[in-house]
Amino acid sequence: MSASRSARRFAAVALVASLACAVAPAHAADVRVGYIDSAKLFQQYKAAQDAQARFDRQVQSWRDEAAEKEKAVKVLRDQVKDETPILSAARRQEREEALNKAVNEYEAFIQDVWGPNGRASQENETSTKEIIGQIRAAVEKLAATRGLDLVLDAAGGSIIYASRELDLTADVLQELNTNAGIKP
Repeated sequence: MSASRSARRFAAVALVASLACAVAPAHAADVRVGYIDSAKLFQQYKAAQDAQARFDRQVQSWRDEAAEKEKAVKVLRDQVKDETPILSAARRQEREEALNKAVNEYEAFIQDVWGPNGRASQENETSTKEIIGQIRAAVEKLAATRGLDLVLDAAGGSIIYASRELDLTADVLQELNTNAGIKP
């Protein structure tokens, strides 16, 4: 699973959890329920598409930088391998130290970007946080307007069956676009 797909899945789960916490308790017989498809919202909402495109560009930039660092390591490794027999002990040690430094810098960069709590994870969280807030606000507005007590997320896989009449996805998307000044 790609980083952006897992991040969107995480964002969808977070959205459902935050919406479930926001719903007032109600008696089972009186509960009015609706649902959304957050995956569809992330695919069709322009602001989410833009955030994803920015994130993808940043990830590509990190990949390019990692490739450059990896290439530099390979060049140094090849030089050490090829030149070791003809170098003095001091020059050999100097080349090996340069290689070790390049390897350490490459590994540190990879860890800094893609490691736990790395820059990729932080950037993705930052870029999706605002979108999730916008979706939540639109869902809450529609839920209040329609008198719904609970809104579920079909993308989270928690819906076994639901009438299409309960699907708020298109209305949430319209609300998001209206709030963003985008005309249908």
